Amino acid sequence: MASKLKDEQIAKLIADYALMGSYHAVAKQNRVSENTVKKYVQNSGFAEFADICERKKEDIKADLGAYMDANRDRVCEIIGLALEVLPDKIQNAKTATEVTTALGTLIDKWAPKGTAAGGQDSREDDPITQALRGKYGDAVR
Repeated sequence: MASKLKDEQIAKLIADYALMGSYHAVAKQNRVSENTVKKYVQNSGFAEFADICERKKEDIKADLGAYMDANRDRVCEIIGLALEVLPDKIQNAKTATEVTTALGTLIDKWAPKGTAAGGQDSREDDPITQALRGKYGDAVR
């Protein structure tokens, strides 16, 4: 019969589970059974706490999405103003770094995610691009 784990070992199992999120991985790393890890994690209340954190994270994400949707027109207006000012800023730039930073930011925000030269778009657009697409449609690439 296996001996009872010490408090430090139990704390390590719970901490490892917090990092890895896998009973199997923690069991393998600590050379104990998966059931042992599961028992101590569940008895600690950590699993419920992790679920609460995950739900809260999803709530925050939804709230942020709602906020961004509510401010879409405002953001597009600000971006429009920036795009009007940017050519002068680039033309009056004192260093190449100022020019390349401005161009890099523009390219990064306007290029579809995951697109290599001539490649197919493979990732979702960032929120700014989504907002622009909502206002200007397919004109935003």
